[in-house]
Amino acid sequence: MLGQIADGKWAVDSLIPSEPELCREFGVSRITVRRAIAELVQNGKLRAVQGKGTFVASPKLQEHFVQRAFGFFEDMQRRGLVLTTEVLRQEVIPAPVEVALQLGIPPREPVHIIVRVRSVAGEKILVSTTYIPEYLCPGLEHDNISTGSLYQHLHQRYQLNIAHGKRSLEAVAAGQWEARLLDIALSSPLLRLDSTAYLANGRAFEYSQALQRGDRARIEVEFLPASK
Repeated sequence: MLGQIADGKWAVDSLIPSEPELCREFGVSRITVRRAIAELVQNGKLRAVQGKGTFVASPKLQEHFVQRAFGFFEDMQRRGLVLTTEVLRQEVIPAPVEVALQLGIPPREPVHIIVRVRSVAGEKILVSTTYIPEYLCPGLEHDNISTGSLYQHLHQRYQLNIAHGKRSLEAVAAGQWEARLLDIALSSPLLRLDSTAYLANGRAFEYSQALQRGDRARIEVEFLPASK
């Protein structure tokens, strides 16, 4: 469905196909279609209108700014804060469509998935889900990544170095999964950060989705004079 939206096959404000039609098109069950629609509604890709159906949502306003490429570990370390990491999941899976699009690989190609809860001074702050193509770092699923920086580990063990990246930020409401993991109330404000990191040859090597507590998040941007 994300591919249909990204390719423009489903136009903005258009009504998406019915659940039975989607089941036939994608060869999946009705419950899978409902879960996918619910996730896309929560992510702002679709909007549900009671009594009318589900429509393609208008793109969110985007504003670009530049920052240095720091990981969460490096950022906390620079601030002198004590960071701990709990690894909830670390395995190889077939790449979901959205992940494949971000990494520039075929859907269902093997990728590492790493789910971590990050705490600062004992307080749960962020839950992140990271995807990395399996062929770039074979065996990563067996490595100890609960201490230190993932970027440093990828550099030291697999000689992977981030050259540049892109990141989008948006405000979302906490669902049941992240509310439970972060010990917060359902629908609490969260800051969602979607990041893609690239190697020097332009190949994407990491895609991550992070959800950070809104009451513990602050974005600081340094502006430069606009060119004339």
